[in-house]
Amino acid sequence: MNCTQKVKHGNNKTMKNERGAVFMPKGKANQEYTGEYKEKIIKDVRENGLSYREAMRKYGITGKETIQKWERIYLESGRSGLYEERRGRGKGGKKGRPPKLEKQVEEDLIGENQRLRMEIDYLKKLSALVRQEKPQSGKKRK
Repeated sequence: MNCTQKVKHGNNKTMKNERGAVFMPKGKANQEYTGEYKEKIIKDVRENGLSYREAMRKYGITGKETIQKWERIYLESGRSGLYEERRGRGKGGKKGRPPKLEKQVEEDLIGENQRLRMEIDYLKKLSALVRQEKPQSGKKRK
């Protein structure tokens, strides 16, 4: 067997390396499954007692983790959860750059930041003065 070998694995064409591990070739888009298809697989698994591996082979899905994830979604969110698109940024745009603050809020935060920096500087100077006083007072007591 060469370094890689093309193998028909379910409905997808995958590759196998010399150790026998199955993987998708580079540049291949991920398989998309409809909600109906996911529901059909989960019902088959639950009603007929199929293992994840058996369902994986029967329906040509490349990883049992996919079916496990669908079942978890089904148990947590019900049927409707299988029909939701969960990849990417989503509608809320939760990832990426946070939204801009209002001008007044931004100015208040900048001002507070400056006051805190000044307070830190003051406390550092005070601490240095206290440290200077301690050795002197210690010498006088002897």
